[in-house]
Amino acid sequence: MEVYANVLLIAIPSFMILVLVEILYGVWKKNQTYTLMDTISSLSSGTTNLLKDLLGIGVIIITYPFLREQLSVITMEESALLYFIAFVCIDFASYWSHRLNHSINVFWNRHVVHHSSEEFNLACALRQSISDLIGFGALFLLPAAILGVPHNIITVLAPLHLFGQFWYHTRHIGKLGWIEYILVTPSQHRVHHAINPEYVDKNLAAIFSIWDRLFGTFQEELDDVPCVYGTLKPVRTWNPILINYQHLWGLTQDAWRAKNWGDKLKLWFMPTGWRPVDVALSFPRQGIDDIYALEKYAPVYSFKHKLTAVFHFICLNAFIYAFLSSFGTLSLFSQMAFALLIFTTIFGFTSLMDGHQWAFVFEVVRSLVGLLIFFHPSQVSIWSTDVVFASASTLYFALTFGMTVWMAKSLPQRSLIAS
Repeated sequence: MEVYANVLLIAIPSFMILVLVEILYGVWKKNQTYTLMDTISSLSSGTTNLLKDLLGIGVIIITYPFLREQLSVITMEESALLYFIAFVCIDFASYWSHRLNHSINVFWNRHVVHHSSEEFNLACALRQSISDLIGFGALFLLPAAILGVPHNIITVLAPLHLFGQFWYHTRHIGKLGWIEYILVTPSQHRVHHAINPEYVDKNLAAIFSIWDRLFGTFQEELDDVPCVYGTLKPVRTWNPILINYQHLWGLTQDAWRAKNWGDKLKLWFMPTGWRPVDVALSFPRQGIDDIYALEKYAPVYSFKHKLTAVFHFICLNAFIYAFLSSFGTLSLFSQMAFALLIFTTIFGFTSLMDGHQWAFVFEVVRSLVGLLIFFHPSQVSIWSTDVVFASASTLYFALTFGMTVWMAKSLPQRSLIAS
């Protein structure tokens, strides 16, 4: 995990620079695809995901080394060909895992956050899940296990495979000719993120578009069908932690309300969106009647709201840098304390930007608890060993308290804007 933390110290600034380049390009072309809070929500979602991965939160049901040990029938010498075969196997596994997430109710919860943005840009690529806590992805790597691909090669290639999916989350690149027949392109992935009836659940491949063509899920971007982005049940929040569990909460409510015990059990494994008939009639959920008349979630913000959001986002990135740069020297307790600070920061300020009254109470309490911790006699050692960190953290909590009180009588106006 220390190696992964060091990789992230390079990857995160690189992604941030590319996001900034796309924003500036949008300004230059007078075709901006970013909004402030949507971008902050996307980047904050990426932060929660990397914390989950670094801390190893989750349960692995079956591991790849176990499958390889049980199923391997050949042994291949390490070579460029072996790395290529391994990469193809990873991409094949990614396609089927992705298709499962789109097809079954309970698995959609693992993926919905990635589709929750009503924009489509490079920041959107970083909206990654924290709700995929049960690991079974190794099952989709059966071809690699049978071919005896070593675990260390899978480990090396998996992050590269993930990073390779970043570039095509953009609206600024058109169709790419013959490349469209080999690789997943921005045009194909725009289709994947769209909620138009023609496009839903299409183009599920990650790197090689051949899987969609082979298994019947390919759809070309149509000139007369402009993509509308988001989810068929809009999330209406900037809080990535809430977004991760909205769908699961809805399934839980439906299971509780269903009168038939069979429905209580099977709804989890039915196609995405399925609900028991009695529950759907008694507790209807408003759908989207006309996607082209869909209004985006866009509370109206004053200068103080925007300043507060930017302040928290800057502080959040400082926390992340401190966490990653010192990860190898931190105790488990310190790692968990850092993670708690980052998670509560994201949860608090994104909820403020949603305009929830309770978010003000949450932020005031969080600030006061933070100040009490650093001024508690038991924390004297922190001030003596790392006065810069202690001073910066105290200043952050003091400013958070002040800004929250400053905003207390100024709720954002929760409203929508036309797509």
